[in-house]
Amino acid sequence: MGQLILAALCWSAGGLLIKSVDWPPLAVAGGRGIIAALFLAATNRPLRFHFSPMQLLGAVAYAACTVTFVIATKMTTAANAILLQYTAPVWIALLGAWFLGERATRRDWLTIVIVLLGMGLFVADGLKLTSLTGNLIGASSGVAFAIMTLALRKQKDGSPVESIILGNLLAFVIGLPEIIGAPALPPVGWLSLTALGCVQLGVSYWLYARAIRHVTALEAVLIPVIEPLLNPVWVLLVYHERPSTLALLGGTMVLSAVTWRGLSTLRDRNRGTAPT
Repeated sequence: MGQLILAALCWSAGGLLIKSVDWPPLAVAGGRGIIAALFLAATNRPLRFHFSPMQLLGAVAYAACTVTFVIATKMTTAANAILLQYTAPVWIALLGAWFLGERATRRDWLTIVIVLLGMGLFVADGLKLTSLTGNLIGASSGVAFAIMTLALRKQKDGSPVESIILGNLLAFVIGLPEIIGAPALPPVGWLSLTALGCVQLGVSYWLYARAIRHVTALEAVLIPVIEPLLNPVWVLLVYHERPSTLALLGGTMVLSAVTWRGLSTLRDRNRGTAPT
C-alpha cells in the first residue's frame, strides 16, 4: 500500500509542474512523454512489443489521456482538470459489462448519477468559453483514462507496461511540432519537465506496476484517490489558483461518490457478501 500512496503523490504533482513549464500544452505533453518513455524503458526488463490490438488500444488511450489532461490543466483550473479525469469510474461501469463481462450493480448506477451531477457543476463553472472548453477536454481525459484502464486490465496476464511506453512515445510524436517551435526553457522549466517525465509519470507507473501485484484491484483504485485531493492543493499553495464554490461542490460530490462506492464494496468483501 505504501507504493500506491507514493505513486499517488507523484501523480498529484502534475498540475503544479505542468503550469511551471512555459510551453504550449502539446509541447509539454510531448516533452514529458519522451522522458517518461525512456525512463520506463530503462527500468523495465524484459520488454515485449508484440503490437497486438489490445496493446495498441492501451497505448492510444494512454496518449489521449495524458495529452488531454495537459491541455485541460492549461485551459482550466488544476482542480477541474484532475477531478474531471477522475470521472473514469463512470465510464468503466458503463463499458465494463461489454468489454470485460462485469455488469454494473445498482450501487454503481447510484454512483454514476451522483458523479454526473458533479460534472454538471463543473460545466456550470465554465461561464467563459476558455474555461468551458477546458472542462470538456478534462471530461474527455476521463473517458480516455477509462478506456486505458480497461485495455490494461485486459492485458493483466501479460505485461501492460509496453502499452504505457508506446503511449508516451505517441504523445511525443503528437507534441513534436509544438516542441520544435516552442521557446527555450529556463533551467526551472527544464527541471519541471524532467520531473514530469521521470517522477510524475515514470516513477509513479514504476511503483504502481509493482504494487498492484500485492494488493487487490479495489485497493489499487481506492488508495490513489488522494491524487485529485492533493493536485489542486499544490497549485493553490504556489499559484493561489482558487477553484470556485461550484467546482469545489462538484468535486466533493465526485470524490465522495467514488470513495463511498469503493469503501462499501470493501466492506461487503470483508463480510463475505455480494453487492446487488
